[in-house]
Amino acid sequence: MLSHSKNADEDKIKDRLDQLRCHFTWKLLIEDTELTDLENRIFDEIEFLDTKYNVAIYNLLAYVKHLKGQNEEALESLKKAEDLIQQEHANQSDMRRLVTWGNYAWLYYHMGRLADAKVYLDKVENTCKNFASPSCYRMQCPEMDCEEGWALLKCGGKNYERAKACFEKALEVDPENPEFSTGYAIATYRLDGFDKATQISDAFCLQPLKQAIRLNPEDAYIKALLALKLQDVGQEAEGEKYIEAALTSMSSQTYVFRYAAKFYRRKGSVDKALSYLQKALRATPSSAFLHHQTGLCYKTQMIQIKKATNWQPRGRDKDNIDRIIRLAISHFEFALEKKPTFEIAYIHLAEMYIEAGNYRKAEDAFQNVLSMKSLEEGQLQEVHFHYGRFQEFQRKSEVDAIIHYLKVVKIEKPSFTRNKSISALEKLVLKKLRRNAADIESLSILGFVYKLQGDMDKAVEYYERALRLAADSENSVGHAP
Repeated sequence: MLSHSKNADEDKIKDRLDQLRCHFTWKLLIEDTELTDLENRIFDEIEFLDTKYNVAIYNLLAYVKHLKGQNEEALESLKKAEDLIQQEHANQSDMRRLVTWGNYAWLYYHMGRLADAKVYLDKVENTCKNFASPSCYRMQCPEMDCEEGWALLKCGGKNYERAKACFEKALEVDPENPEFSTGYAIATYRLDGFDKATQISDAFCLQPLKQAIRLNPEDAYIKALLALKLQDVGQEAEGEKYIEAALTSMSSQTYVFRYAAKFYRRKGSVDKALSYLQKALRATPSSAFLHHQTGLCYKTQMIQIKKATNWQPRGRDKDNIDRIIRLAISHFEFALEKKPTFEIAYIHLAEMYIEAGNYRKAEDAFQNVLSMKSLEEGQLQEVHFHYGRFQEFQRKSEVDAIIHYLKVVKIEKPSFTRNKSISALEKLVLKKLRRNAADIESLSILGFVYKLQGDMDKAVEYYERALRLAADSENSVGHAP
């Protein structure tokens, strides 16, 4: 009987918990293999990112500690979040505390401390009543939308669209709020990165970044992001002004070094980029992002030497390239050890193994990323395109190359990679048709390629040729003695 009433009490508490707005109910998409990297990034942010918005990061740290089975440490993080609310938001502290209290309630529930869970549920309920919320356990307020946005933003690409929507919702209520504006700008920057916008009209995040800088003029981190986006859209000189301004500021220097390194690598100043990466790595030696960027610098150095030697390096140049390839591989492997879901790093690692002539390891890297369940459309296009090139040029398998180029094209998201796959398909099937003009499959694929390129006359011509050949072969089979 006692057990029955305890279960009933537990069910009642669980019903109340499900109504809360906090990390336990936000459906944050985090894979188990990402937890260590996520925790490292949270610690880096606490130590090296100079921001006025630290409450959210301690709440998220508590949730990550819980996912790792470290509930006592989770309680310590929530205590830290509460202390910060008291310091930073004393005038609106009860409203800011709702997420932290919700996390406390869930945490105590998971620890079997139901009486403590109930204490925090009651605190949430009383605050909701005081603010005349229609729900006992949920409040619709921009501060909560903002905190949900920060949590989603920190938990990786699968959560970015929802993060952007949270900050958008908060800005509708308070359009001049510096924190909401910063979150929205970072979310749009990350999403633009997925879409690889290269036209100014397409670079949706430029305006939000400029707005965030207007409201947070001392924020060096946002200036560094704007610099990279300006570089993306061909305004490198303008971007460099923002990078220089960010570098002269003493705030968030470890993060600014990261983005300065990326800026100068893409500008072709690889040595300068590597010097900034080394400074950043001294502060955050376990950063998957920094090791990946270092690997990319070595890859760029390799290409520079190859170009300078007309793609035929010999002697000392060849030795130098071999050394650089080994360095790139070691940094990409370290990045993947720290973050096993780092999709693009697998592609870059595979490329370096190809350069080293180790096709078996390149194949392993491709298979690792091809087996991932939750790739974005743009990432899938990248993977299949690079794997298609590997099949065509290293494995000499035209059939497999065509399969993977077609997989890229059938993902209809417009992108530079999709356009490259259409061109690669066209070249490959034309080559096949030069060997055998009656190859029905190649004629059909070429018709499909011309259709994609908008050349309907050519598309119809090749489809008809394929159909005629197919009909002729059927007839000849039918009339066989």
